[in-house]
Amino acid sequence: MTTRILHIEASPSGERSRSADTARYFLQQHRALHPEVEVETLRLWDLDLPAFDATMIEAKFAVLRSTSATEDQRRRWQSAVQFARAFNAADKYVFSLPMWNFGIPYILKHYIDIVTLPGENWLWTPQEGYSGLLRGKRAALVYSSAGDYPVGMPSHDKDFQKPYMRAWLGFLGIHDVAEISAAPTLASPQAVAASLARARNEAERLAERF
Repeated sequence: MTTRILHIEASPSGERSRSADTARYFLQQHRALHPEVEVETLRLWDLDLPAFDATMIEAKFAVLRSTSATEDQRRRWQSAVQFARAFNAADKYVFSLPMWNFGIPYILKHYIDIVTLPGENWLWTPQEGYSGLLRGKRAALVYSSAGDYPVGMPSHDKDFQKPYMRAWLGFLGIHDVAEISAAPTLASPQAVAASLARARNEAERLAERF
């Protein structure tokens, strides 16, 4: 049975991206061990994502909470649903993302807001509250950041990149999450080379068990 991996690339830097380069290396190692997998790469900066603005929100509630949605509202809401269902169809996920201003790139947040839809990958009921619908799936998060934010150091409190991604995936029901960090990338050439080498070593180890 073919396993479908969706690589979501959130850096605009292309071949120069440390996070994307590490993720590509990880996927190369993984496919060498599991040649049956299929990998689709989604470069977020190349997508025409629909705006999740007031008009989209009105369409959402018109479709989900009433039967009086206009044809334009149904079409607009369906444009988001199509992105969500394409995301949901993967068996595993690989995200490559740099840290921007201690968090995630805005294009990734835009994509997350488009694909995180009620009834598609999460539900809320009065009895159980929120529950994710993507249980049993796995994700690998490949980060890069100019600085380093290790647990136990004062700088760790400024890292909103990793906690956000974990919380969002957990909300969808994805709790089997592995992480690789290429950091720091703003340092001496020797320090940067060492951090990238560590990230590749982590990628090789993760490739065996992902």
